[in-house]
Amino acid sequence: MNFYLQSFLIFSRIGMFTIGGGYAMVPLIEAEIVDKRKWVPKEEFIDLLALAQTVPGIFAVNIAIFIGYKLRKFWGAFWMALGTILPSFVIMLAIALFFQQFKHLETVEHIFKGIRPAVVALIAAPGFRMAKSARINRYTLWIPVAATLLIWLAGVSPIYIIILCGVGGYLYGRQRRKLSARRKEETV
Repeated sequence: MNFYLQSFLIFSRIGMFTIGGGYAMVPLIEAEIVDKRKWVPKEEFIDLLALAQTVPGIFAVNIAIFIGYKLRKFWGAFWMALGTILPSFVIMLAIALFFQQFKHLETVEHIFKGIRPAVVALIAAPGFRMAKSARINRYTLWIPVAATLLIWLAGVSPIYIIILCGVGGYLYGRQRRKLSARRKEETV
C-alpha cells in the first residue's frame, strides 16, 4: 500500500475513534507509529511530542505534521495532518447538525457524563508513559509536580514554565559538564 494512503488511513482511524482530544491520541499514535510500524524510535517520538506541545495550534495536528514531515517531508505532513483533521471535521459537522435535537435527552447527558472519566484516563496514560521515557525518577519528580501545581493552582502560563524548565535544563547540563571536566583534570 502507498505510504501516503497508509499514513492517511492510520491517522484517520485514530482521529475517528479517539475521544478526548490530542492527548488522548498519543497512546494510539505511539502504538501505530513507534511500536507496530517502527517508523519513529521511541526517543524521537518523545522529542516530537515535546516539540508539538511547544508550538501554537492543535496538538494532534501538530504531532501528525511533525511525524509526517520527519518521514516524508511536505507530503507526509500533509496526508497525516489531513487524516487527523478530516474525521473530526466530519464528526463535528454531524454533531452540529443534529445535537440540538438530542442534547436534552437524559440518555445523551448520561453518555457524556460517562465519557468524562475515560477522557481523563486517556490523557493521563500518555503522561505517565512520557514520564517513564523522560527518565523521571525520585530526584527529578519535583519538576513536573511543581510545574503542574504552578500552572493549575497559581495560574502561571505554560509558556513560562517551558521557558523556565528549558533554561534550567541548559544550566544544569552546563554545570554537569563543568564538574565532569574538573573531575577529569583532578584524575590526570
